[in-house]
Parts: sequence; structure tokens; C-alpha cells
Amino acid sequence: MDSQLKASLRNLHTALESHGPMDEELQDLLLQLDRDIKQLLEQRAEDGEAPQTTTYGLAERSQELSAQFAAKHPTLEPTLRELTRILGNMGI
Repeated sequence: MDSQLKASLRNLHTALESHGPMDEELQDLLLQLDRDIKQLLEQRAEDGEAPQTTTYGLAERSQELSAQFAAKHPTLEPTLRELTRILGNMGI
């Protein structure tokens, strides 16, 4: 499942790079989510599982960002929705 999450993050980065400029607020929220997910993956690799304190809110924040993207950047929203689905399947 971690490999799917990493692939989804790569797809999101690729889509963002090809999309062009976006508003600063969404960009900051995506960067924070990206950092938190990467931290989660690192901790899972070290510990074999993720502490609940690290995972709190990742799926919810991803879902909120997906809704914002649906309104402002509809071509990018499916990629973020896929990320949300993977986080949910991981129990995050």
C-alpha cells in the first residue's frame, strides 16, 4: 500500500508541475500534506507501523483539499481524490 501512496504522490507532483500556477493557499496546504505523508512513510519504514498521532487528519485534510481542487482546478482533483482513497484504505 505504501508503494501506491508513493506513486499517487508522484502523480500529483507531476500533475501540479504541468498544470501551471495555482493560488498560494492551496499550494501551502498541499506542501504541508506532502510533508506529513512523507513523514508517515518514513516512520512506517522505521517502525513497521505508523503512530496514530502522525496519521491524525491526513485523510480529512486530503479530502478537504480534493473539494477545493474540484472547484478551482478540476483537472487536478482526480489525482488528489486517488490519494485520499489510498489514505482511507490504509486506515489513515
